[in-house]
Amino acid sequence: MVNTLPGTWATRPCPVRPLNDGCLAPMPGHWLALTAEGFVRITDDDQWLVGPVELPEETYEDIRDIPDRPRRGLHASRDGRFAAVVSEYGQFATVVDLDEWVTVLDLDRDWSDNELTRYPLAFLGEGETAKVVAGTDWNRLDVFALPGGELLTDRETAPPRPEEPESEHYLDYFQGALHPSPSERWLVIDGWAWHPVGIPLAVDLTAWLAGDRHAAEHGRHLADRGDTWNTPIAWLDENTVALQDTDGVTLYDVATGRRTGMFAGPAGRMWGHGGLLHVAAEAGLEVWDPAEGARIGFLPGFTPIAHRDGTFAELRNDQLRTWTTPR
Repeated sequence: MVNTLPGTWATRPCPVRPLNDGCLAPMPGHWLALTAEGFVRITDDDQWLVGPVELPEETYEDIRDIPDRPRRGLHASRDGRFAAVVSEYGQFATVVDLDEWVTVLDLDRDWSDNELTRYPLAFLGEGETAKVVAGTDWNRLDVFALPGGELLTDRETAPPRPEEPESEHYLDYFQGALHPSPSERWLVIDGWAWHPVGIPLAVDLTAWLAGDRHAAEHGRHLADRGDTWNTPIAWLDENTVALQDTDGVTLYDVATGRRTGMFAGPAGRMWGHGGLLHVAAEAGLEVWDPAEGARIGFLPGFTPIAHRDGTFAELRNDQLRTWTTPR
């Protein structure tokens, strides 16, 4: 087992404190943090406050007493123009145009059992093709064009009336965290259905945006995971997704739904890069070779919370520390 890894290290003072480990996001050439004061841009040699951002107060009527929920989360678009603040395990989200400093979209997914899943949101495309896919009800996703916020996925998904059969397009499923594939052909959803069972779905994004109006309601079931969801998920390549649970990692081909591998060991936030899994474990960053199911590298004491193109970032103790994989 290899205990050290080649790569490039950088450390500098950085007195920026994200609200939690889900509040640092990659931007082209820099990072964006969500702090108590608002958005902060972080470059290699400076940091500055962009501005504050607010979400509505939660309005749920019935919520389980789960510690640290709801809490804030941060997403950023690939080109760095847009950012979203979400209420993880909560009801609301807002999308901001950082170039113009205006709110372009306010989102509400209702209060039904949302304390059990992260807010479903992911950016797609960039420039003129920029979009955001997000939860707009407990069981519904929609796609909006940016920066205008135009709805691109208008359709009927209402529940049946009493004593009427369910529509073939009604989805009795609680939407969770969204994970687009590298080319954005696929979207894996980390959600659940009664009673309760974690059921990751793979939605064909290309078909949905090309006119298959109900593609989001007819995603492919990848697995029945029992009482497991809200676990780390990472893409290894365009068709292979890694799902982590209490026993390790299982690999699936989303195009076919076929399980292609499984191995024990990884436990922590995951990123796929260069065909390898990078796992922020409790003791440090682990690198796993999925083909062998083996840990091939370890960086003790380094626990990154964000990743951009092979660069992993840790922000704590008033320092920004990064490690970049060999090119």
